[in-house]
Amino acid sequence: MTTLKKTLCALPLVLASNYAAADWSATLTGASDYTFNGVSQTQNDPALQGSIDKAFANGVYVGSWASNVDFGDGTDIEWDFYVGRYVELNQSWSLDYGIAYYSYHGDSGSSDGNYPEVYTKFGYASEFGQTEFNFWYSWDYFGSGAGHTIAMVAHTFEIAEDHALRASFDVSNSLDGDKFAWDGNDKSYNHYRLAYQTAFKGFDIEVAAENTSLDWDTADERIVLSVSRTFDL
Repeated sequence: MTTLKKTLCALPLVLASNYAAADWSATLTGASDYTFNGVSQTQNDPALQGSIDKAFANGVYVGSWASNVDFGDGTDIEWDFYVGRYVELNQSWSLDYGIAYYSYHGDSGSSDGNYPEVYTKFGYASEFGQTEFNFWYSWDYFGSGAGHTIAMVAHTFEIAEDHALRASFDVSNSLDGDKFAWDGNDKSYNHYRLAYQTAFKGFDIEVAAENTSLDWDTADERIVLSVSRTFDL
């Protein structure tokens, strides 16, 4: 298989830290493109996304997230579910871990791509910003039966009040090329991303430049704009 579907982000560390006090919350997002690891999930078209989350005092959270998608096979909705826990290990280090389930809808065969995934994310906060070491693993990636990993390192630093830059690099790797490969016999690819993040009147705004090592028109260099707003329920 050479068509990328979504493994997803689960929850960014900077957001998970807020959920400990957020109780019920909902987020709506409009994006010029829905990309995962630099690959468009909407054939380079815009996306409307939404989530609802419940946080508990002990750091446990549960939630659901959905978006329109376009894989060219009739699948038009992705609907994900996750449960995890965010823990502050000390003044500098934090841990976010959990399990997610990704489901696809719109065509009679869309559900064949449903799959589970576990994730572990370490965050390190310092005077120079927030560094992340994130890892995702699925034992049945997109229903292919192949093991799959994603490893990411990222750093976010504030350039002014309410203005930040986030640079990230991640590698996606199939553990069984006979069951799942990205492009021909390639079992892995790289993704590079630099994002500017700000907030304005309750809206979170991000402009990101990204590229991958894949030679696809849905994975080449691009600029992605997203605007989101979170509501306490």
